[in-house]
Amino acid sequence: MATPNLFLIYVSDVQRSTAFYSDLLDMEPVSLTPRYVPFEIAPGVLFALWSGRGDTVTPRTPRSSEVGLMIPRASAGVDDVFAEWVAKGVTVIEEPHDDVFGRTFVVADPDGNLIRVSPTD
Repeated sequence: MATPNLFLIYVSDVQRSTAFYSDLLDMEPVSLTPRYVPFEIAPGVLFALWSGRGDTVTPRTPRSSEVGLMIPRASAGVDDVFAEWVAKGVTVIEEPHDDVFGRTFVVADPDGNLIRVSPTD
């Protein structure tokens, strides 16, 4: 059976979001197009920014998902990433706190898409 290997994040300004994610995740995209920019996050697995048709995705478009970044070192690692990202000027949605799966926090990208950092399961 096939497994998911493409994860799309809807954005209204691909260029702005490419700069945001490149800086935040310290990685470069595989390629650049006006409405679609993929990042290879593992061999054969892409995380991509997609504007769709320019008239269909706006800042008012509701968001209903989170991008997750699981990191090692539990609490210390989560707190270190939080400090690094705050220094980059991210919009903080949830400050670091302990939850049922461990230490976590949530920030938002320029379109309001959520990014959660938590410890590796």
